[in-house]
Amino acid sequence: QVQLVESGGGLVQAGGSLRLSCAASGIIFSINAMGWYRQAPGKQRELVARITSGGTTNYADSVKGRFTISRDNVKNTVYLQMNSLKPEDTAVYYCNAEIARAWGQGTQVTVSS
Repeated sequence: QVQLVESGGGLVQAGGSLRLSCAASGIIFSINAMGWYRQAPGKQRELVARITSGGTTNYADSVKGRFTISRDNVKNTVYLQMNSLKPEDTAVYYCNAEIARAWGQGTQVTVSS
């Protein structure tokens, strides 16, 4: 059974930090490019950050220099370190495993001004 389970969301003040985790099971994690997406109310889901199986990363322009994606192929987990958070980062954050075409259930991130 394929499962992606996100954790680490919450309420934080602007300028603060959060670290999201996404634990995968039921997939061959190491071969999957992994992505973090977010969806704010009334907006489309957008890619925030992506990391390939080889560790190459790319980021949305809006988060470059503030967010860092990483992965641990032993723990089958992908992380998103979010620093200098802004109110516009408020959204539900989802992780995605590309080859497995799997999504997590999402974790809410709320940044207060």
